Amino acid sequence: MFNFQFNGWLTPFINDIIRKGSESRIADLDFIRKEINRFLDGPQRADMIKGNNYYKGIHDILGHKRTVIGEGGEVTEVENLPNDRLVNNQYGKLVDQKVNYLLGKQITFNTDNKVYSKILNDEVFNASFDRLMLEVGEDSLNCGIGWIYVYYNEFGELSFRRFKPWQIIPGWADDEHTKLDYAIRVYPVLLYEGRNNEKLIHKIEVYDNKGITKFVKDGSTIYADGSDWQIPYFYADNMPLGWDRIPLIPFKANRNELPLLKRVKSLQDALNLMMSNFDNNMQEDVRNTILILKNYDGENLGEFRRNLATYGAVKVKTVNNSDGDVTALTIAVNSENYKSIIELLKKSIIENAMGFDAKDDRLSGNPNQMNIQSMYSDVDLDANKMEMEYKASFERLLWFVNAYLSQTGKGNFDNEEVDIIFNRDILINESEAIDNCAKSQGILSDETIVAQHPWIDDVQDELKKLKKQKEENMAEYGLPMGQAPDTKGDKSAPTKGDKTPEGDE
Repeated sequence: MFNFQFNGWLTPFINDIIRKGSESRIADLDFIRKEINRFLDGPQRADMIKGNNYYKGIHDILGHKRTVIGEGGEVTEVENLPNDRLVNNQYGKLVDQKVNYLLGKQITFNTDNKVYSKILNDEVFNASFDRLMLEVGEDSLNCGIGWIYVYYNEFGELSFRRFKPWQIIPGWADDEHTKLDYAIRVYPVLLYEGRNNEKLIHKIEVYDNKGITKFVKDGSTIYADGSDWQIPYFYADNMPLGWDRIPLIPFKANRNELPLLKRVKSLQDALNLMMSNFDNNMQEDVRNTILILKNYDGENLGEFRRNLATYGAVKVKTVNNSDGDVTALTIAVNSENYKSIIELLKKSIIENAMGFDAKDDRLSGNPNQMNIQSMYSDVDLDANKMEMEYKASFERLLWFVNAYLSQTGKGNFDNEEVDIIFNRDILINESEAIDNCAKSQGILSDETIVAQHPWIDDVQDELKKLKKQKEENMAEYGLPMGQAPDTKGDKSAPTKGDKTPEGDE
C-alpha cells in the first residue's frame, strides 16, 4: 500500500467512530429492509432487468402462445399449430450503435498541464477503462443509469469497477439526483448447505461517507455479515480512512434516468410478432387451403390429414348416387403486406430511438458530408444529452483521481481545468475532408488542420513527426519543407541549350 498523507478532503476515523456509526445503522435496519423490499419488487428495477434482457435478445415474444376462439367465445391455447418465436433485435442493434458512436473511441482529457494530461490519458483512463465505459454505456441505455465504483486494489492503485444498476439503491440528497447521502447494494448469492441443498440469500452493502457496512438478508431476516462486516474504504499506516464523498459515480443516459426500451418496446414487440406470424403462416401451407370433402372414405378429419400428409392422396366414395370429391378453397398469404409492415416497424424503431439507418438511401453512390450529417442528426442530438450527463459524472470522478494523485505524491492538480472530449465515431467522406484540410492551410493552425484530418489518431504525435520532417528538410536543403531550390540566379546551373561536358550524363 502507498504511504498516504492526510489532507483536508480525507476523513480519518478510528474504532470508536466505527462503532458509533454501526450502532446507528443497526437502529435503521427496518429502514434498510423496507428500502430493499421496495426496490426488489418495484417497477424501476423491473424496467432495468427488462432492458438488459431485451438487449441480450430475451424478448416477450419467446413466451408467446398460439390461441383461437374456443367454445363460448373463450380464448383457448392450441398446441398443434406452428408457433415459431422470432426475435429481430433492432433494439439491441440501436444500443450498440449509440454506445459505439459516443464511446467507441478513446475519451480524451485535454489540459494545459502536460504531466497531468499524460497521467490522465495514459495511466488512469487507459484501454481497460475505455472497455469499462462501454459496459457502463450499455447500462445507461438499458437501465437509464450506470454505476462506477472507485476503490484501491491490493497494490494500492486507484481502480474502477462497474456495479450492475439493478443491484444499486441510491439514497439521493436532492431532487435532481446529483448527490448521494448513501447507497445500498443488494445482490443474490447461492449457498450450498450440504451436497445438494441450494439456498439463495442476498448480500447487502451499505455505502456512506465513513465506509461500507455489510449485512446478509435471509428471507425476512437481516443480520451482520461475519466479523468483518464494517470496513473502511482504504487504510494508510494501518489507519482506516474514508472519503468525504461516497465513491459511487452515476452515469445517466438522460436526466430522467429513463431506459431506451421505454421508447420502443411496443414497436419491437410488434416487429417480433409480425415476423413470427408470417413464418407461422408460411409453415401452415396445408392449412392455407380449406379442403371441402364429399363422401370421404374415412372415420375422422385427423385420419384425412394424416393420409394427405403421408401419401399425398385420400380415398372418396360414391354414396346414394352422389359422387365423392375433394375441392379446395385457397387462402393466399400476401407476403408484400408483411414486408411493408415489417419495414415500417423497423423505420419507426429507428426514429423513436433516435438512431440511424446504415442502409439509408442518402449513402448510395458518393454521399457528400451534408447527407452524412443529416443521416446522423438524430443520434447526434441524443448523444449530446448523454455527453452532458457524462461530463458531469467525469467531474465527480476526477475528484477521486486528483485526491489519489495528491496522496501518492504525483502532484496536486485540484485547480487544473480539464476538457473532456468524446471522439464520436461518425462516418465521413474522406476525400472531401482531406480536400478541406488542404484548402485550410495558411488560414488555420497546423494543429487544428491535423486534428480534422481523417487519417490522424494522435494529433500530438503527428505534429512531432511534422516538426521532425521540417527540421530534416532544413538541414538538408536549408529551406522550409516543400520549397524547391531556386536555380534562376545560379549561373553554374545548366540551362536550356547548354551542353554537358563530354562523357557526363
